[in-house]
Amino acid sequence: MSGIQVPNLGSLIAPDWLQSPEGRDYVTYCILRKKKRRTFGLIERPVLPPQFPADVASYKIFVTGKSGVGKTSLIAKLCGLEVPIVHHETTGIQTSSVYWPVRPRDSERPIIFAFHFWDCGESALKKFDHILPACKDNADAVLFLFSFTDRSSFEDVPALISRTLSQEENAARVVIGTKLDQFMHTDVTEQDIRDFQQTWQLPIMRVRSVNGPRTGDGRSLDGRVELADAAPVLNGLAEVLWHRDQITAGLIDIGQSGSQEEICEQQS
Repeated sequence: MSGIQVPNLGSLIAPDWLQSPEGRDYVTYCILRKKKRRTFGLIERPVLPPQFPADVASYKIFVTGKSGVGKTSLIAKLCGLEVPIVHHETTGIQTSSVYWPVRPRDSERPIIFAFHFWDCGESALKKFDHILPACKDNADAVLFLFSFTDRSSFEDVPALISRTLSQEENAARVVIGTKLDQFMHTDVTEQDIRDFQQTWQLPIMRVRSVNGPRTGDGRSLDGRVELADAAPVLNGLAEVLWHRDQITAGLIDIGQSGSQEEICEQQS
């Protein structure tokens, strides 16, 4: 199984930059509005004032996995939207966008990562031959999901990767375990995770598939808490994709990749 190893989280981007005075300004324009997460369509983007310059790096990310593992819930969590309480199979292709500002360690100029997530239900992928090629076309990364409460979904990850991507395709490969909040019912152990990482040399991130607290009116999610929940995964994706771009541009030698352990520990 091919795939570019990623460096330790924080070696290319500053993971705590959004908490700095400068970073908080970008949070205001890109992420939050009155404690609520901003939402953007495919043709929308944040409007920054001239005193906050930033380049925009756009990435297409295909999210795949067994039905019911939480693909739609993951995207909702990253976008600051309501996590569905009841599972419904995604029909066709659904897209969602997140604009995430980061600052590379080797630059004083922030970069806004535009993550465009493509989600498709397993039934549609099996029924229509054109869906998988459309989702993979020009994809920069593929997220392979499994549920901590479904061991078969974890054991199927290597085969899922082989079915989805060929050795020659350059999309970054990232594995994400969902439903971490249901730790009392987990079927996947930490030893399983370590063994997988050692064998396949791919990062595994973890997410909790539940809504966070709400604002005072009880009607909206508290964007600040949702932001903190989403930050480790979004920073991890930014690190993986920025590292891949640096290798493609010849700015980093592929042998400079580090251990997977720290990037995974950040998702715990």
